[in-house]
Amino acid sequence: MTQVFEKKGLTKKSENISEWYHDVVLRAELANYSEVKGSMIIRPYGYAIWEHVQKTLDEWFKEDGVQNAYFPLLIPMSYLQKEKDHLKGFSPELAIVTHAGGEELAEPYAIRPTSETIMYKTFSDWIQSYRDLPLKINQWANVVRWEKRTYPFLRTSEFLWQEGHTVHQTEAEAIEMTLKALKWYKKFYEEQFAISVYAGIKSESEKFAGAKTTYSIEMVIPDGKALQAATSHNLSDNFAKVFDIEFLNEEGKKEHPFQTSWGLSTRSIGGLILSHGDDSGLIVPPRVAPHQVVILIVGGDATVKDHAMKISHQLRQRGVRIAVDIDSEHSLGFRINNWELKGVPVRLEVGAKEIEQGTVKFVRRDTFEKGFIPLDELEAKIPELLEAIQNELFEKSKKNRDNLTINVDSLDLFKESLEKQRYFIRAPWCEDAECEAKIKEETKVSTRVLELERTEEAIDGACVGCGGPAKRRWLFAQGY
Repeated sequence: MTQVFEKKGLTKKSENISEWYHDVVLRAELANYSEVKGSMIIRPYGYAIWEHVQKTLDEWFKEDGVQNAYFPLLIPMSYLQKEKDHLKGFSPELAIVTHAGGEELAEPYAIRPTSETIMYKTFSDWIQSYRDLPLKINQWANVVRWEKRTYPFLRTSEFLWQEGHTVHQTEAEAIEMTLKALKWYKKFYEEQFAISVYAGIKSESEKFAGAKTTYSIEMVIPDGKALQAATSHNLSDNFAKVFDIEFLNEEGKKEHPFQTSWGLSTRSIGGLILSHGDDSGLIVPPRVAPHQVVILIVGGDATVKDHAMKISHQLRQRGVRIAVDIDSEHSLGFRINNWELKGVPVRLEVGAKEIEQGTVKFVRRDTFEKGFIPLDELEAKIPELLEAIQNELFEKSKKNRDNLTINVDSLDLFKESLEKQRYFIRAPWCEDAECEAKIKEETKVSTRVLELERTEEAIDGACVGCGGPAKRRWLFAQGY
């Protein structure tokens, strides 16, 4: 029977990470379950994190010339059928509209699982000349993929994301764009979410349906499992040929352009919860926290409230996002537990004693370190404290990633390692699809990525799967 962490009423993360995750999502008021199968209601606190994701990435995209647009939710089935690999990849997850306005439709529509097909039909009208290139479009939207097993944020039938789609004159430019998007995602996870990730190439079997090459961001969850956290695809000229996208080059000859697509979704918030949370609930890195600091008023005296509001104003002037808790209906212990559950990086407690001493009590959410800050140093110390928390959360994540990644050179060691706990396993592989399927069947783990920094690394050894010559060392893990 699962033990309950009595102080919070939460399942212990170390004992049952799945139950703990569901508890935190609901009790930290990130999301609620919906009446629609596999869908969720994102509550304001959870949506505020997504708004930060949008704001940060949107600025980076626009600095590179990417423009936002919006395309229809409903996609004619004939569009999806044009690219056979694409349709095959999404068929099991499609939601189809067959009736509307009380009548059967002449052609059914798929509810957007991704927008390549409907966008590229339009791109064929927008692009005529090399002067129209590069075309860089991004869409913030919802998509539907009818999942059989769902988890809030991690895997839902409907989710929010951004999908970037670009068109280029040469494949070299497309590859450059694909890698640029991947680096944006890596930078975002490391600098904003304080999560150390792997970036690399997906195997042929695991790549996006219709792509030539798929790149991925892989997150190492503290239980040793992998979470695919963002993807970027070099589509080459595959879709351009299917949707008759052509341009006149400088010599006046018609050519097919080369394309990319790339995306990050609300799944990222699930990764954030799993990566930083503990037995007391959520831990939100300061740069993405809806509230970076919460001020708890201890006692109901009007002088104390006025003092707390003055501190709040001073810190807001420094750009700190503040919540002020003046709740007089609940005990101090209840209120503290509630804000710890929500993962607010710093808690300040203000009462008559602090006013008399000219200090403010602080408590860090990540380490529970406590102390006092003189009032005249507060405006300088709080930003420093927030930056220290951000950096230390990242270093902790990096240490966790490295500790859960091991190198093995044989299938026996591969299996033996997994008997102890889940790991990211870096192992030599021949890159053959049948061998990949064999490894997955015998070990229940799959290829995750070939790390970017190892693509040119030559190795002299045997494949862990078949014993034949290995090409490179790949990362394997069990995925969410």
